[in-house]
Amino acid sequence: MAFTETFTDGNALAGPLREIFALEMTSADGRCVTCGRTGPVADLRVYGHENGPGLVARCPGCEEIVLRLVVTPERVWLDLRGLVSLAVIR
Repeated sequence: MAFTETFTDGNALAGPLREIFALEMTSADGRCVTCGRTGPVADLRVYGHENGPGLVARCPGCEEIVLRLVVTPERVWLDLRGLVSLAVIR
């Protein structure tokens, strides 16, 4: 497949992503890949507070993992592969 439009590199996302992630994320609505349930991030069931460096969030509808977050002094890893979409309120 050939694309005819010109493109820029991922640095073009810096400004828009900074705007998104500077907002209150617990009120953002996510849609579960597995069951299709839509609801605020605050409704997710979060595990791992005492057990390690990361958090795992599961869908309250089907219990599938929708989000993984690991924070270390050097980096932050965010895995959202369990979400079809994440709608953030501005």
